[in-house]
Amino acid sequence: MIALRSHELRKTYPGASQPALTGLDLAVEEGEFFGLLGPNGAGKTTAISIFTGLRTPTSGSVSVFDRDLRAAGGEVRRRIGLVPQDIALYPTLSVRQNLEYFGRLYGLAGGELKRRIGECLDRVALSETADRPVETLSGGMKRRANLAAGLIHGPTLLFLDEPTVGVDAQSRAAILTTLQSLSQAGVTMIYTTHYLEEAERLCGRVAIIDGGRVLSEGAPVALIQQTPGCSNLEGVFLHLTGRELRD
Repeated sequence: MIALRSHELRKTYPGASQPALTGLDLAVEEGEFFGLLGPNGAGKTTAISIFTGLRTPTSGSVSVFDRDLRAAGGEVRRRIGLVPQDIALYPTLSVRQNLEYFGRLYGLAGGELKRRIGECLDRVALSETADRPVETLSGGMKRRANLAAGLIHGPTLLFLDEPTVGVDAQSRAAILTTLQSLSQAGVTMIYTTHYLEEAERLCGRVAIIDGGRVLSEGAPVALIQQTPGCSNLEGVFLHLTGRELRD
């Protein structure tokens, strides 16, 4: 089954001189670990915002598990999880209180909610610090708590927008181990990162986008082999998107 499909997806923001998406076509199979890669301004965050229902496209369509996203009911939307680039937690609440809050938004309660909180805390190695306010945590711990909040309802399609940005080596390793475990459990993941060695190591397929459209798509090894002079995914990325700075 196709977990996510976009067709001719376009998005132009009011007042913008250029569209953010210019006909984005993607098809991600159920269970894939899929990398959505591109330089700053390529359209990655806009695409994820549309895929998760946070924004509406100017035109085009998105389907999730063969159902149109805009027409889908709560059952389909509850299968989607999002770990945003920014820390989306209440800073004065503890990690546990944040997970309780987000769990209740998804309809969890009682013993089921307690069980899910315990599982998520264990998964991101925050059980011992679960009752500390988020604002007192290190950057890496906040990133792991952010991941736990995206997992609380047990999504089967998970979007991760730069989940390891700015973290220490230990937290980064812990997050990547968690993602590999989720992938092995069959969770479909769509992953954005500027750490291309992560994508090369983790993703079965990647799409490199720029200007709001796909430039190339395939398994990292295949893309490297078909791009002359490139020995890694970073080389392919720079070959396709150029070396001009994107501040």
